[in-house]
Amino acid sequence: MSDGPVAVCVDAGTTVIKAVVFDADGRERVVTRRDTAVAHPRRERAEQDMDEVWHAVVATVREAVQRAGAPVRFLALTAQGDGAWLVDAAHRPVRPAVLWNDGRAADTVTRWAEDGVLEAAYRVNGSLTNAGLPNAVLRHLADEEPGTLDAAHSVLTCGGWLFLRLTGVLGIDPSEASAPWLDIHAGAYSDDLLDAYGLGQHRRLLPPLLTEESRVAEVTAEAAERLGLPAGTPVVLAPYDIVSTALGVGATEPGQATCVLGTTLCTEVLIERPDTGGQPAGLTLDFGVPGRLVRAFPTLAGTGVLDWLVALLGLRDHAELTELAARVPAGAEGLRVLPYLSPAGERAPFLDPAASGLVTGALFTHGREHLARAVLEGLAHVIRDCLDAAPHRPVELGLCGGGAASDLWCQLIADITGVPAVRTEDSQVGAKGALLFASTLLGDHPDLTAAARALVRPSARREPDAATRAFHEAEHAEFLATRDLTASRWAGWRDHG
Repeated sequence: MSDGPVAVCVDAGTTVIKAVVFDADGRERVVTRRDTAVAHPRRERAEQDMDEVWHAVVATVREAVQRAGAPVRFLALTAQGDGAWLVDAAHRPVRPAVLWNDGRAADTVTRWAEDGVLEAAYRVNGSLTNAGLPNAVLRHLADEEPGTLDAAHSVLTCGGWLFLRLTGVLGIDPSEASAPWLDIHAGAYSDDLLDAYGLGQHRRLLPPLLTEESRVAEVTAEAAERLGLPAGTPVVLAPYDIVSTALGVGATEPGQATCVLGTTLCTEVLIERPDTGGQPAGLTLDFGVPGRLVRAFPTLAGTGVLDWLVALLGLRDHAELTELAARVPAGAEGLRVLPYLSPAGERAPFLDPAASGLVTGALFTHGREHLARAVLEGLAHVIRDCLDAAPHRPVELGLCGGGAASDLWCQLIADITGVPAVRTEDSQVGAKGALLFASTLLGDHPDLTAAARALVRPSARREPDAATRAFHEAEHAEFLATRDLTASRWAGWRDHG
């Protein structure tokens, strides 16, 4: 690659840390990665060693810098969101991080739903609390581990933890504070919300909200040496991965939509102003610039369902699963799957900690290929469900994440949602969003829209199949009806699981 300055952008996911080197034209030149472990001390719990995550970032960035062979102009960071990453006054972890897909606080969320807390909070912040959000986690820890909260100084997110280690700056990005802490109309912490959550006495745990200026800081001398970066290199904390991925596919204007086909299927639509009326659903997140918010519907159903099926069927990978699915026609000859397999249930566009999966219509004539097709179609119906809950019907849907590598799945999503599906040339869209945000903040572009026009390049577009639209409409109605019929049984099935 050339000797011109490059940017290194980190996307700290739940199970993989990636560092991407971008050249001045925004093209990927180097991608490095490290796996990170998720511990499950109990079936419904998901935790990570915070130091292990940091060490993975160090190794990934150091390799990327070495392979780049060019001056690094800045380091940008986006990361998994939600959960509770607790540190003490010395900025050391007080326990393993509780992750976004942890279900230990399900009973807390159920109680809040019954008591009206969830709806009241939604009217303030436009987000429907689920068990993986920090308010629910902290409320549970206050009862189960009171000593942990006594020892803690701040509750961070993964991005906030890594920014702290990189720069020494303690804080939280407004995109991550939006749910559950902010009055979304005022863009500020709400003490009324804290009191509603029963966390008023723990107000001190909320870190400073980072402003546009404080989202940029110099790397510390210690971190620079470990990363192989020059002292004083700027570090930019971009919005967390849900927001950065939307930006990475070029969504910067109201009405534009995207869906991340990853561990979560996160369907997102940009809006101009908050709307806290209507049926509570999804999240409302700060986008990082005035007059832009994201309505996001991050499901717990996602590519983990594909991982489960790959293991169950003894396949090599997702590509082989897709090959199987392509052998049978639309509708999998009557086999249907409700893909709610997470131990934490589902959180978008509906909230039910007891939600579970279901296979219907099975016959002796169905084989592995039918199950593969039914799972891909079931996940596409989940995306359709989220789009229907969003405030605007998009004219196209940007697709990204690992699942977007499947041409068949992208076509199924277009067919079932009825919306054209578009991919970009980038393989690392979260990191690309961090690049756009950082380069705009540092003055390379006048605004995010200009940055997207200069740096984001579409690569493929899938139009809905007009010949099967009526069929898919009927299938979606059947999907919703089956879910409604089985929802009353979910809790009983879990109790006897």
